[in-house]
Amino acid sequence: MKQLTAQWDNVHVHSWNNLIVEYARKIGAGVLIRGVRNLADFSYEFDLAMMNRGLHPGIETIFLSTDPEYFVLRSSAIKELASFGGDVSSMVPEPVAKLLTGKYASRIISTQNEKV
Repeated sequence: MKQLTAQWDNVHVHSWNNLIVEYARKIGAGVLIRGVRNLADFSYEFDLAMMNRGLHPGIETIFLSTDPEYFVLRSSAIKELASFGGDVSSMVPEPVAKLLTGKYASRIISTQNEKV
């Protein structure tokens, strides 16, 4: 993520292993922006937003819908495609495609060797 956002001076990438509203409160953020692709995403994200509002009423959630080009993309489907050696370069940024290819390269080679 740091590599993908390096061109913007006002974007910072941080890891956090607790509630997102706790992080927002810690850094003084008052808004969470969540992306949604479809009604199922919205339903899930809406439930989270209501829970977050219950935990910290001062933190709002804004939902942004995806570009139709990415409507059907799911990370699990992309990972599965990559695990079988499929080309994911049109679905993810170049550094991510390279990492996925590297991650699954040994699995692909061993699977190909089993077929021989």
